[in-house]
Amino acid sequence: MKFGENLRNLRKSKKISQEQLAEKVKVSRQSVSKWETGEAYPEMNNILELCKIFKCRINDLVNDSIIDLDSLDEDVMESVVKLKKAEQAKMKGISKAISIIAKIGRIVSIVGIVAVILVMVFTPYIVKNIEVVDNQIVYKGNEKFSIIEDSVIKVKYDDKTLDVEDDAETIIKIKEIFENNSDIKIIGFTEAAFVSLIVTLVLVVYILKHLEDLFNNINKGDTPFTKENVNHIKRMAYLMIAAIILPYVAGSIFELIIKTDLNVEFELFNLIEILFLFGMAYIFEYGHAIQLDSKGKMYGEVDE
Repeated sequence: MKFGENLRNLRKSKKISQEQLAEKVKVSRQSVSKWETGEAYPEMNNILELCKIFKCRINDLVNDSIIDLDSLDEDVMESVVKLKKAEQAKMKGISKAISIIAKIGRIVSIVGIVAVILVMVFTPYIVKNIEVVDNQIVYKGNEKFSIIEDSVIKVKYDDKTLDVEDDAETIIKIKEIFENNSDIKIIGFTEAAFVSLIVTLVLVVYILKHLEDLFNNINKGDTPFTKENVNHIKRMAYLMIAAIILPYVAGSIFELIIKTDLNVEFELFNLIEILFLFGMAYIFEYGHAIQLDSKGKMYGEVDE
């Protein structure tokens, strides 16, 4: 079977007319007719264009015979989208590493939740034993311990002074809160802040769980472009939106309650993170649609 017959059979199998094919290749209908009858032969750039249209290789056009036209696209597309062995190994290794890191992060976050809950239990006792005396924050349970504010934050204990950090802004805010609010109000504010932190950490746990499952699937599956993986990315995006907005909203409410500026701001980088995740979801969804059409796989037996 010659080139012309192969071309005609491929065209008919796709139910494309000579006029439609000519329009796709950007040649006249007469040119296509001559190619199929063997009166003329297309230039190389037109052959490459034909391969793109029919999703085939040059050999599939010029070979003497094509045994199974219906299976041609599937076989060709599978070989096209597969990664080489070295790339597969690299992808699998990276996926496994990210999955392990996500799992560790999830465990650390769970431990953090337990730690915050324990701090919440002791917060009322701690707050009731803190007072502002002579422009100093003093812990009543140990009169030798106090935090003083100067050009830097200092901790004073047993007549010794230790510099803590270069910025005294935090200690100034703490002092203002204790001067302007009752113990009950401060305890309520602090406990609410811890609840907000716990909810945020819970969201982080679920984000990391989806991240772990996503890269486990990539490591173990034939392709990353599955509907399940698309859903993992979308859910991470939704959870990240909540994890970013919750502290901002809670902080703004707390500022109104305690009438103190906590410098709560919504950073532009947070928005970029969200948009990036939604972009990844779109890419995966698009890749999934392509593979449904081609029945292709990314991982398989492909030599260097």
